[in-house]
Amino acid sequence: MSAPVFTQTLAVAGVILEKDGKILLAQEARGLDKGKWNHPAGLIDVGEDPVTAARREVLEETGYHFEPTRLLGVYSFMRKYKDPSISVTPHAIKLIYTGRILNDGRQKLEADIATTEWFTPEEIYAMDSTTLRDEDIKQMIRDYLSGKAIGLDALTHTEWEV
Repeated sequence: MSAPVFTQTLAVAGVILEKDGKILLAQEARGLDKGKWNHPAGLIDVGEDPVTAARREVLEETGYHFEPTRLLGVYSFMRKYKDPSISVTPHAIKLIYTGRILNDGRQKLEADIATTEWFTPEEIYAMDSTTLRDEDIKQMIRDYLSGKAIGLDALTHTEWEV
């Protein structure tokens, strides 16, 4: 994986996972966002199909095997830091998927994730910047609950050798 350059827009694959009316979030284990909750998501590796990236991120961050069935939407999110010591402004274009978990047993979580937990939408809506990593998660959940969905065929991944 290439190191991200925060002076450019970053591509992220992520998911909204729902089970019995609750949404699965992962708690960050390190870095600036340590202790905050986030939906399973991460950078798309150079050359990686975004659908494959979504599967990989779910496995790494939740331990579940995941099958994307729909694209929830494309979200543009920029984090402006109030702390002057942080000199970058990350701007992510997030491809957010929905789908189903394929297994009951979970594999080990990546070291970047402390734990996972299922939350009601109301619990997530009540979170603020001290507990929730990114505010756009709330809009994603509203979109999911409204039935918003786009077919996976809306996204095409092409590799071209020249």
